[in-house]
Amino acid sequence: MGFTNTEEPKVTLFMPTWNAGPEFPEIFRRMKEQKLDRPFEILVIDSGSRDGTVEFLKKQGVRLIQISNQEFNHGLTRNRGIEEARGEIVVLATQDAKPKDEFWMQRLVDCFEDPRVAGAYSRQLPRPDANPFIKDRLSSWAAAKEEPRVQMVQNREEFEALPPLEKLGRVAFDNVSSSVRKSFALEIPFRERQFGEDLDWGHRAILGGYKIIFEPRSKVIHSHNNSIWYEFKRVYLDHQNLHRIFGVHTIPRWKDVFTCSWHAMGHLSKVVGRDKDLGFLGKLWWWMKVPFYGFSQNLAQFLGARSVRKLKEGSKAYKLLDQKLRKGV
Repeated sequence: MGFTNTEEPKVTLFMPTWNAGPEFPEIFRRMKEQKLDRPFEILVIDSGSRDGTVEFLKKQGVRLIQISNQEFNHGLTRNRGIEEARGEIVVLATQDAKPKDEFWMQRLVDCFEDPRVAGAYSRQLPRPDANPFIKDRLSSWAAAKEEPRVQMVQNREEFEALPPLEKLGRVAFDNVSSSVRKSFALEIPFRERQFGEDLDWGHRAILGGYKIIFEPRSKVIHSHNNSIWYEFKRVYLDHQNLHRIFGVHTIPRWKDVFTCSWHAMGHLSKVVGRDKDLGFLGKLWWWMKVPFYGFSQNLAQFLGARSVRKLKEGSKAYKLLDQKLRKGV
């Protein structure tokens, strides 16, 4: 069995697209050729592509829904995809998540034998061209680990007693490559969010008494060589989100920004030095960037968490800062 546009599918692979780029045909081929023990369909919602993505998809036998770019929202567009899905399990993937092998989808689908499982997510591997900073950051994320996990809590009281970072570990979920049980996702849908709709959903799923599974045998290749400025904005929004949900405040005081930045620079210098993909000139190039990246990442963590309180207090300076840092992420 496998991909079908005629049979009644048991699984839906849903993917939002927008100007998916020249690598998309190869990524799509890997997705379409997945070996699955039941029929699956592919559903795509495209939000105004102008690079040939729509024309390519129209030739692939997929269900295609087109919306305007202004209609797209990370949470609400995924909700629509789940509502439109004909499969009882919905696999969610981004347009740039390249399956590592032909069993990527099967590994996710197998997680739902337990009726208490609401969702499952894959391991992410960096692209071959990933820079040393991105490889290091990805290695610390829950979706990069090698060990499988069943994430759950007995009750809200147990969850609230956990330290903030352990709370994060219990509810981690990542829509780069994930899957949900359609009935549960209709009952508790994603919320309208610019950032972190997957983590917010995982939080509510776990507190609802359900399980989330991290399945590292399901692998995708995914990373972005973003600029230091973009990474600053991303970390700011990430820590704003983490503070609101879990109370995470990794760098609570201004003076801690400088102390943590100093330690980060030492760590990143070693990361660059150990990178076997870089020659001497490559290492020299990235060593020059270490102070800027180390400081900006720690400043972003501090400002992101601090902004939650400052915005509630009506700080005009933080309102302007927040508006600027939200653009383009």
